[in-house]
Amino acid sequence: MKNSIFKPVLLSIVATVLMSVNANAQAKIAVVDMKRAFEQYYKTKEAETQIKAQGAEADKVYKGMLEDYKKANQEYKTLLDGSNDQAVSVEERDKRKNAAEKKLLDLQEIEKSVKQYESSARTNIGAMEKRMRDKIVDQIREVVNRMSKNGNYTLVLDVAAVTAYQTPIILFTDGQNDLTEAVLKELNATAPAGAASIEPAKK
Repeated sequence: MKNSIFKPVLLSIVATVLMSVNANAQAKIAVVDMKRAFEQYYKTKEAETQIKAQGAEADKVYKGMLEDYKKANQEYKTLLDGSNDQAVSVEERDKRKNAAEKKLLDLQEIEKSVKQYESSARTNIGAMEKRMRDKIVDQIREVVNRMSKNGNYTLVLDVAAVTAYQTPIILFTDGQNDLTEAVLKELNATAPAGAASIEPAKK
């Protein structure tokens, strides 16, 4: 999952909240590594497997269509060459010419279908990936929100977030109140037996 690009207004909000923290000794801040939570969640592994399978199937169909195109293209060239064969009668050349023109129309239709399929497959797989990613992120956020409320945290920051310039938004954290381990533990508690291996949680 790509790190989110935060707008300047977000930095202003964070700064405002941090100023409020200084004025309120009871305020509590926690952090979560959303990138790590996403990558080590077992459902992410399952989603990646489904997306790869869908991509492999689409690639198989696409290659088959390309083979049909190559075959039709070769047939067209053969008919076209035959229509110029001076060794046969004019009538036969005209017959071959008409066949070549018909084959050319078929070839153009196949080419059109190949391009449409490629575009459609790419769009569908991209949409599938986005749906799965959004669903997984929502599930992670549900766990984070629940833990935050139970722990009376006033703010939870994503330590993996970066700015539009790909620089870290959170420059330093002492590691206290890091909910990442607990979030991952809860997320993966329902992982079925035989689920894709999950990278051990970092200490």
